[in-house]
Amino acid sequence: MADGRCRMSAVIRFENYSWKYTRTKVPALQDVNIEIEEGALVGIIGPNDSGKTTLAYSMNGLIPNQYYGVRSGSVYVMGKEVKEYRQAELCQKVGLVFSDPEAQFTAMTVEDEVVFGMENLGLSIEEIGRRLEWVVPLTDIGPLMDKPPYEVSGGQKQRVALASVLAMQPPIMVLDEPTSMLDPIGRKKVFDVLGRLKAEYKSTIVVIEHSLEHLVPLADYMVLIHNGKVLLADETEPFFERMDFLMEHDVFPPGVMEFFFRLRLLGYYPDSLPLPRTLEEGTERLREVLGRRNDGR
Repeated sequence: MADGRCRMSAVIRFENYSWKYTRTKVPALQDVNIEIEEGALVGIIGPNDSGKTTLAYSMNGLIPNQYYGVRSGSVYVMGKEVKEYRQAELCQKVGLVFSDPEAQFTAMTVEDEVVFGMENLGLSIEEIGRRLEWVVPLTDIGPLMDKPPYEVSGGQKQRVALASVLAMQPPIMVLDEPTSMLDPIGRKKVFDVLGRLKAEYKSTIVVIEHSLEHLVPLADYMVLIHNGKVLLADETEPFFERMDFLMEHDVFPPGVMEFFFRLRLLGYYPDSLPLPRTLEEGTERLREVLGRRNDGR
């Protein structure tokens, strides 16, 4: 969409927002307008150094609190300007999972790592226990609890980092390339957790990600950022109808979506049907289309 707006009632809202780091000539973000609704899963995509991480840091107050630069426009979280929050208060609203999970580790064991944030919130021992009973099986880290977080596998580190943030139960979660270090199995496990959070707990989730195979089936909305600007923002299905535009900007959708898009261009897949997001959907749509052709429709 031209102005980069997702049409939603917002728990996060960027209004004409720009940020330029000190000692850089070009703004990292320029005139960004995005709205993210409660309970939505939003995918933020784009090439490296396009401003995606800057966007994430702007949501939870690391920018401007921890970085020097020039800021214009506004960022609102749950109706309040980010600049008006105390950092500790904002971290309870927006949980951030870094692309490098080790960057947020502070404890000697996985259990202590998960408990650390809850202790900082001043939770009772009973409440900490209840949350552990919830988050440990959700993220499948039970066998890791006595191990040092730095010594587990890449996928396990990502799940530990996710569990540490989830345990604090922020209403909004932002994940900055959570599968960048993972193999396909590890990526699937992380997105399985996100799928459960969306389906069972109605969490608001923002995912910055390069690999789209697991993101697209879950996403309600997608945002493309390029050179610090929002080039396209829309609900997932109409977003990927702009297939040629996306590919011009080095965004390559899941293979099943591209396959059916090409079938449509050849006249074998009707415009009235949405592009399938998964192989299972694609198989069903293919049966449907072949059935129509066999019936002469």
